[in-house]
Amino acid sequence: MRLFCDEMLARLGRWLRAAGYDTTIAEGGMLDAALIAQCVTEQRVLLTRDRHLAAIADARVAVVHLAESDVAGQARALRAALDIDWQRAPFTRCLVDNTPLAAAPPEMAAQVPPSSRTAGGPLRLCPACDHLYWPGGHVRRMLTRLAEWNVS
Repeated sequence: MRLFCDEMLARLGRWLRAAGYDTTIAEGGMLDAALIAQCVTEQRVLLTRDRHLAAIADARVAVVHLAESDVAGQARALRAALDIDWQRAPFTRCLVDNTPLAAAPPEMAAQVPPSSRTAGGPLRLCPACDHLYWPGGHVRRMLTRLAEWNVS
């Protein structure tokens, strides 16, 4: 499943990437027509809080209109609407640019803060933007939240 979040759902989009979903996030000021065209071309499900956008896109692409204003509510609504598995493939996509992550070379471990090196776990690298990811405390907290969203 390929997803597209409008600007209002950028935060949800990053969480979808954290769960392993291929998720594009609309850039600021993107016109509705361009957004819909990109969804059509890339065969993406449009996620939006904008009723007008949902109405005009509905005949051309799959649309999920989310009325919830908080990310937890949106996550639960999305689980119900699309059967999103929030623990599908955690931390396998870059949160910044959506690129699938690759294993980082072992020598990059020196870039990880000393307090996080003891946690162990895989180092991952985004081949597009060179962002390095490691399993620190933030990852454990995020995994807990993803698990909570899977229960509802």
